[in-house]
Amino acid sequence: MIGFTGGTLDRADALRHDSEGLAAALADPRARLLMLDGLMPAMVDAGMLGWTTTADLADGAEPILLGLDGEGVPHFAALLAGMRVDNTPAVRSPQLMAALHALAPGEAATYAAARSVIDWHVRHRFCANCGTVTALFRAGWGRKCPNCATEHFPRVDPVVIMIAEHDGRALLGRGKNWPAGRYSALAGFMEPGESIEEAVAREIVEESGVRVGKVRYVASQPWPFPSSLMMACIAEAEDDAITIDPHELEDAMWVPREMVRAVLRGEDGPFIAPPPYAIAFTLLTEWAKG
Repeated sequence: MIGFTGGTLDRADALRHDSEGLAAALADPRARLLMLDGLMPAMVDAGMLGWTTTADLADGAEPILLGLDGEGVPHFAALLAGMRVDNTPAVRSPQLMAALHALAPGEAATYAAARSVIDWHVRHRFCANCGTVTALFRAGWGRKCPNCATEHFPRVDPVVIMIAEHDGRALLGRGKNWPAGRYSALAGFMEPGESIEEAVAREIVEESGVRVGKVRYVASQPWPFPSSLMMACIAEAEDDAITIDPHELEDAMWVPREMVRAVLRGEDGPFIAPPPYAIAFTLLTEWAKG
């Protein structure tokens, strides 16, 4: 399963519009509140998120409805008063990476949704139209301006992530400050007025100098750092001459399919594969099948 997918909660959109139903859900003695340390997941059992009751909602905190489980039990996350977001690279610390490795697929999906929406609230407290402080509404899935009535909703940034292939080899790149030996698929944000295919071609040539033709879509993944949708593709390269953009990449190289297969099996090779919860791992796995 692709990382951060396979969530098991019904997002219960109708309940977001029902103030009385939402109040009842919050007061439900079965209701669960996600345990977080800032934006770090708290796990109480192997691979499982920690939950407490809504009675533990901190003073001044605002509940965000994550959804209902199969038995109709409401699940919430909390937006804490005065919460701030860490914008430094350490936001994806080794501790967080270890936690993501340990989370079961459905649990990771729930955590991704909670993390992204909380992060969005912290970054978007002011109305983009008039600058007034906004208020949470729709059970936490929006903010509304009390001055101009503009409604704001959580945004997802589209990102293309791709492998260029040429003569049985995959083009992999290495970003600055990555762990030693780590190589992965190239990636970049889509720009206004682009199709997925056009963005793939542009990003590959900008980062590596390699021009591509045919592009095929493989899969997608939510990526909660802070809130992206990764769209994975494979593109056919027209040549194999690499000219990297040093502002984008530290290095890039062509890797034969059999070597990619070996690395994915855990054998030593010229690079370290991306972590299994990243769609780059899925993309490499699919390409390696041939």
